[in-house]
Amino acid sequence: MQDKEAAKTLPGSGTMKAFNDAPSHGDAHSMQRRLEEATPARRILVVEDDTSLARLEGEVLAANGYVVAIAENGERAIAALRQSIPDLVLLDLELSGTMNGWDVLQTLRTYARTPVLLTSAESAVRKQMRTSGEDRSTLDHLPKPYLMQTLLKRIQRMLMIAP
Repeated sequence: MQDKEAAKTLPGSGTMKAFNDAPSHGDAHSMQRRLEEATPARRILVVEDDTSLARLEGEVLAANGYVVAIAENGERAIAALRQSIPDLVLLDLELSGTMNGWDVLQTLRTYARTPVLLTSAESAVRKQMRTSGEDRSTLDHLPKPYLMQTLLKRIQRMLMIAP
């Protein structure tokens, strides 16, 4: 990855089929499918310094219709957030470098209430979250390690109830 890149967008993510690719018959199923295909994909910023985990998360999310950008440290995450606010941020709290996940969250909160799903092996995260003044529609925690299916369900829930 080049140093000038703030975030890496996964190839092939966020593609939508054109309406003319849908079945031509006018039943309710084909109409629902066309509506789903016309809905813009939700954008997720994955902030994770473990490149293999970030790649796995990104591939799973992209395969489920999300547009995914990856930032491998706090500085790149902030640069990506300043360019475009995603629909959700998947944020590792234990980032290497000068900014940890809490620093990224604090900076993000100065200008956006985007839902953030924190990931961490730390056990004290829930206590810190309770003192943040946020609720589970804008801030939640998924302890590591976790199943990708659990990650998908948590993201879907957060996006459904986000303000």
